Amino acid sequence: MNKVIAIALLVVGIVLLCLGYNSYHSAASGVSRVLSGTSTDKTLWLVIGGIFSTLAGLGGVFMGSKRA
Repeated sequence: MNKVIAIALLVVGIVLLCLGYNSYHSAASGVSRVLSGTSTDKTLWLVIGGIFSTLAGLGGVFMGSKRA
């Protein structure tokens, strides 16, 4: 994986995780957790996408550095 793409995935993943964290603590998500016991779909997708993107970016950065 190209190092630039890996770093971009890492940055996007961190941004998505931050947005998911902010969305989790929003009023709409709080109401959804009270009524249904789970967060909103938007929050879950932001966190899941952030996790996968961050892991892919980290994998690309560390695996790319081992190749010569």
